[in-house]
Amino acid sequence: MGPNNRMQYLATSAVSIATMTTSTAAFWSAPILPKFHNNETSISLTSSEISWVVAIMAPGMVAGSLVPSFISDRFGRRFTLLTSAVPFIIGTVFVLWATEAWAMYIGRFLWGIGFGMITTVSSVYLSEIADKEIRGTLTAITRFMSNFGALLVLSIGSYVSYQVLSYFMIVLPICYFLACLKIPESPYFLLKEGKVDSARKALLRLSGKKNEKMVEERLSLMRSDVRREMLRSSSAKELFTGKQYRKAVIISAGLRFTQMFAGTLPIQQYIGRIIQQSNCGLQVSTALLIFGAVRFVIGLISPIIVDKMGRRPLLIYSYMGSFVMLTIVGAYFFLQKVIGIDDESSNPFRFVVFIGIICSIIISGIGYDTLIFIIPSEIFPMNVRSVASTTLNVFTALLSFVAVKGYQGMEDWTGLYGVFWFYASMALSGAIFTHFVVLETKGKSLREIQIELQGNIYDDTDEELKKDATNDDVKENSELNQLT
Repeated sequence: MGPNNRMQYLATSAVSIATMTTSTAAFWSAPILPKFHNNETSISLTSSEISWVVAIMAPGMVAGSLVPSFISDRFGRRFTLLTSAVPFIIGTVFVLWATEAWAMYIGRFLWGIGFGMITTVSSVYLSEIADKEIRGTLTAITRFMSNFGALLVLSIGSYVSYQVLSYFMIVLPICYFLACLKIPESPYFLLKEGKVDSARKALLRLSGKKNEKMVEERLSLMRSDVRREMLRSSSAKELFTGKQYRKAVIISAGLRFTQMFAGTLPIQQYIGRIIQQSNCGLQVSTALLIFGAVRFVIGLISPIIVDKMGRRPLLIYSYMGSFVMLTIVGAYFFLQKVIGIDDESSNPFRFVVFIGIICSIIISGIGYDTLIFIIPSEIFPMNVRSVASTTLNVFTALLSFVAVKGYQGMEDWTGLYGVFWFYASMALSGAIFTHFVVLETKGKSLREIQIELQGNIYDDTDEELKKDATNDDVKENSELNQLT
């Protein structure tokens, strides 16, 4: 950590506690569901009510993803991060003291709102405060803490009571609220609001540089970037009606759809219950600990592998690998249901379910589970990147609600073998979709990617915007020359 970017690391540390809170909320259900089924909690829920408790976070994520578009652009990124702690704290009060299912629904819905707010605004804030040389490192820190939060819940969740685990959801948001009180606002947001002096002070804190001339030069570049960005249309209407964005929208939506229905999220939410039903011979606590440790390690090494291999082949291979693993797990449950291979002592294949799921998580974690977040940031141009991110978050939340809520219904209808074979078929669909639709982005500049996606439309639009921006840039440079 150099002296010039110390504040950037401190701000990232504060944000990383917030991202840790989101993963804690997301994986809370994995160790809690077996407690519900074993009547180890003070509230009694049916299987249908439990499925609602698990799934209700997703509609909250939809609302939470939309909130920053109003709060963040009006009151700032920092204020939005601070505000996101409120639904987590209030939601935990409902979860802790719930005696009826509806109170659990409210609590989990509020967690979803906080989740959506953090995931939407944190990436924007970090991209706006970070020096380009350490932007990747800062992003890796938040990713590490998110994975650590999941590991923490999965490791201790089976050994502590329902109340103790849920109390984490009060402690963590309080911690990141206090930490975020000390971080500066984004200079880009302040410049958009016309607060040049405040932006200059924020930039001085973030850069740690005493040379005011260097700060003024960087501020000049920022003002030019903000001015150019504001010249381009950045509305949702522009995103969905502009022909130049159509292929990027199709690629992003297709990858999110196949990834979600390939079962990663439902399996993570129901992993404790799946282990119970598989009769694999492992204690749920042991299985969750192994599962969490594997996810944590994969989260550390996946960025390295992604940067070494091409996006497109890695997508195809990971989808195909998951297809094979999920098909095998489904076959085991089919044999269990039809033939009745339930005797743990005499069943030589009892570990197939756990090993198959672990292998699937490893394959998807290295491949499509990581790439579906990287590729949209590469294929959408800057003017619609923010609105595209929000739209994709909403779309993902809706898909996750259908996938997670539909898990119990599908199991009741087809059995677990039908569930896993459906996930396998969607993984195969993802490989086919990638082969025919997704382009390779590794090793290409953002401009080269846009030319491949948009063709001549990109150059025509760029030339028009350059003409509009020329006069503003001349005026901007004249003002700064007078200052310096």
